[in-house]
Amino acid sequence: MTEFTQMGVADIRDGVAAGDFTAREVAESFNAQVAAAAELGAFIVTTPDKALDAADAVDAARARGEALGKMAGVPIGMKDLFATKGVQTTAASHILEGFIPPYESTVSANLWAAGAGMLGKLNMDQFAMGSSNETSHFGSVKSPWRKDGSNAALTPGGSSGGSSAAVAARLCPAATGTDTGGSIRQPAAITGITGIKPTYGRCSRWGVVAFASSLDQAGPMARSVKDCAIMLEAMAGFDPKDATSLDMEVPEWEAHLSADLSGKTIGIPREYRMDGTPQDILDSWERGKEWLKDAGAKIVDITLPHTKYALPAYYIIAPAEASSNLARYDGVRYGLRDLPEGAGLQDMYAATRAAGFGDEVKRRILIGTYVLSAGFYDAYYNQAQKIRTLVARDFEQAWSQCDLILAPTTPNSAFALDEMQGDPLAMYLNDVFAVPASLAGLPAMSVPGGLNSDGLPLGLQLIGKPFDEQGVLDAGLAIEQRSGFDAQPDKWWA
Repeated sequence: MTEFTQMGVADIRDGVAAGDFTAREVAESFNAQVAAAAELGAFIVTTPDKALDAADAVDAARARGEALGKMAGVPIGMKDLFATKGVQTTAASHILEGFIPPYESTVSANLWAAGAGMLGKLNMDQFAMGSSNETSHFGSVKSPWRKDGSNAALTPGGSSGGSSAAVAARLCPAATGTDTGGSIRQPAAITGITGIKPTYGRCSRWGVVAFASSLDQAGPMARSVKDCAIMLEAMAGFDPKDATSLDMEVPEWEAHLSADLSGKTIGIPREYRMDGTPQDILDSWERGKEWLKDAGAKIVDITLPHTKYALPAYYIIAPAEASSNLARYDGVRYGLRDLPEGAGLQDMYAATRAAGFGDEVKRRILIGTYVLSAGFYDAYYNQAQKIRTLVARDFEQAWSQCDLILAPTTPNSAFALDEMQGDPLAMYLNDVFAVPASLAGLPAMSVPGGLNSDGLPLGLQLIGKPFDEQGVLDAGLAIEQRSGFDAQPDKWWA
C-alpha cells in the first residue's frame, strides 16, 4: 500500500494526475492521520468532509479529461488566521470563538481553485502574537519532536505552530502560515521543515485576520523547497481587494527551480554573529556556507549595521498597528459579547476585551496604545519608523555586494513549553534573526540545516532582494540537496 502521508505536494499532485492513485485515497489517509493525532493540539477544527469533497471534485475532473490545478488532490492545513467560508475562524482567540465567516480569504480561495482540499483549521498563537504557540485560547501545540533521552513537551514555534507541527508530524503535506516578524520561518526551523515568507504584497492579505498590516504576509510551509514553490504559485497573485497587493504576474517558480548557483554571491552579515549564540547554530551556519560554495556561489562578508535596532523597532511598530487593528473587536458586531448587568457601552467594551483577549494580546495592545499616545508618538513610533527605513537601506546597500544573504533562522532550537512564558523579553528574542527581513518586506525562507547535539532541528535562513523569490528558492534547493536532511520525529503521539 502507498504510504500517502509520507508524500509531499509534488508527489501527490503528480500521482493523482497520472492516475497512480485517487485524490480520495490521499484525503482519507490524511484524515485518519489527523484524527489520531489530537494529542499534538495542532488543529482547532477538523474538516474531513471538506477534504473528501475537494478530492472527489479532482477525481471527477480527471475522469472527464479536464486540466487539473497546481495543487490538485493535495489536502492541506489552513492556519486559523485565514477566513474560511462556513468554517469557524478564530485567530485562536476567545473573542472570535464561534465566528463563522460568510466569505473566503483570497489566499484560501486561490488554493481551493487550484485543487487543494482542507483538512482543518490549524492552531496558532492568539492573533499571531507569540513565538511558541502557547498563547492560543485552545491550548498549546506540542512539537512532534523530543530531545534525545527526554519526554518533555517542546514548542513547535510560533505563531504558525499548528502549521509547523502538522507538517512535521505528517498530518498534512503542507500548510499555510503567516509571517509578521518570523512566524513562518521560526516554527519551520525548529520543526525541521521548509517555509517561505514572500515579498510583502505577493500574497493577498484580504480575509486574513490582521495583526500588523504593514508587516503581515502569508506563505507556504511544507517539507521541501519544491513543494513550497508549487504552493506559493497557487497562493500568490494580484488582488484588487488588498491595497498593498503587488500588481505583478506570478512567476513560474517551480519550473525554473535550479540548484546551480554559479555566478551568485552570498552575503554573510557580521552583525548576525551575536554573543551567546549556541555553537550548534554557528556550526550549522558554517556548513550552510560550504554547501552554497559547493553549488557554485561566492561567499562574502557584508554589514547590516542597524540590525541591533531592528527588534526593538519591530516591537514598537507591530504592537502599534495591532492596537489599531484589534480595536474592531468590541462585542458589538461579531464574536464574544460580555455585557454585565446594568453596564453601559464602555463597560461592555471593557468587559468583552478583558474576557476575550489573552495576556500576550493585551500586553501588545497596551504597548501599542502607549507608543501611539499623545506625547509619546514622536519619541517612540516615529523613531521606530526611522529605524525601519535604515534597516531597509542596509539591505539595499548590501545588494550591491551580494545576491542573497545567509543567516541562522533562530538563535536556538526548540525549547520546552512553559520555559519562557514568564519572560516576554526572552520570548521576543526568538525573532532576532527574522525581524530585519520583515521590516524591509523582503522574501526570506528557512530550510533545514541539520540536527543539533540534542537531536533537534536547526534552520538556515536565506534572504533575497525584493521580488526575487526564485533566487531564495534556488539557494534553498542547493542547501536541501547537499544537507540530505531526511530526519523526522518518532511517532509518540498515537
